[in-house]
Amino acid sequence: MRVIGIDPGLRNMGWGIVDVVGTKCSHVANGVCKSVGVELAERLLSLHEQLTSVLHEFSPETAAVEKTFVNKDGAGTLKLGQARAICLLVPAQFGLMVGEYAPNTVKKVVVGVGHADKNQVNHMVKLQLPGVDIAGVDAADALAIALCHAHHAQFSNRLDAAIAKAGAVA
Repeated sequence: MRVIGIDPGLRNMGWGIVDVVGTKCSHVANGVCKSVGVELAERLLSLHEQLTSVLHEFSPETAAVEKTFVNKDGAGTLKLGQARAICLLVPAQFGLMVGEYAPNTVKKVVVGVGHADKNQVNHMVKLQLPGVDIAGVDAADALAIALCHAHHAQFSNRLDAAIAKAGAVA
């Protein structure tokens, strides 16, 4: 299974792709889409085009996006929400299911602590994907999101298999 994790951002949208075979995850690619333009619509369009290119090039089978953290700055949260819409829209255009994870969930799965800082996330991503050259903090977050989704998918597959087996026995 090939997973793309996407870290929403209006200036910098991180992306990271991992392949999952059994219980092993391996790094495929990662990077950052940087918005271009002055107007919001131009910036969103540039993010859409760049993310579309990434999906064309790497053909992921499933996607995961970090949920928006709502803070006191309503305007900033709204702009981030618009960038997040691009993160949901592009994979949907490719027919992919999109998992959504809270930042604390991603950190808990990848680091073991829900309130880990960016350095801890970066370190644990490097441990889980040996030899990876990470394109920046946004790409590290995106790889963490992809790893989180891979772990959840593995658990879900094992649960489905156990339920099917229990049904066959009954």
